[in-house]
Amino acid sequence: MIPLLHDFSNATVLVFGGGPVGARKARRFSREADVVVVSPAFVADFDDLESAGPRSDGDDCHGSTDADAIGTVHRVRAAPDPDDIDGWLKRTDPALVVAATDDGQLNEAIVEAARDRDVLVNRADRSGGRDPGSVVVPATIRDDPVVVAVATGGTAPALSKHLRQELEESIDGAGEVARLCDTLRTELRSRNASPAQRREVVSRVASSSEVWTTLRSGDSNRQQVIEDVLGQGKERDDGMGGDRQ
Repeated sequence: MIPLLHDFSNATVLVFGGGPVGARKARRFSREADVVVVSPAFVADFDDLESAGPRSDGDDCHGSTDADAIGTVHRVRAAPDPDDIDGWLKRTDPALVVAATDDGQLNEAIVEAARDRDVLVNRADRSGGRDPGSVVVPATIRDDPVVVAVATGGTAPALSKHLRQELEESIDGAGEVARLCDTLRTELRSRNASPAQRREVVSRVASSSEVWTTLRSGDSNRQQVIEDVLGQGKERDDGMGGDRQ
């Protein structure tokens, strides 16, 4: 499998299953997508998502926003049969389908219906070998806009979790460094720095333990660090010019 990042903004993710796994998947994708969860019952974990509450099959799919998400989570109280799955896909037009029920036959029908419609599918009750078009949801560490994902191909979720915990401390502050690099690149471009100069300066900043420590401590703001970096670069250029003279 080849890891990719997918933007689910303005997209729908259809989850079948109202258990703990379904709730976990719903929380994950509600960071960006509108999530529709179909199940005859829902565990209490869904209450924490502040969804619109259980809905009947006939209700439309509009609800309130999850407090920690950009998208929404909508619960639809229904017990679909395998023959009903294609209708749900047609109705919701999802970018991704999650099969997270405790019924293997139903999960298989979900996978087949998604494959028939060329929709990505994540089957939560199976590890190891994957069918074409299947998706594995990795363990993720976020310090926005930085995202680091760890996956074992679905074979060892416990290992993914362990590695995620190991990496959490390492990337602490990475988001602020990324924003610094973006602002610095813009500033250098406005000063007509060449692409090679921009790459050199930004690479040096991204790998500077001093910059990381400064931003993590909060002693200096981003603009102060940029001014320091540009000032150091000017001094170095001036010094080289003096040597050439």
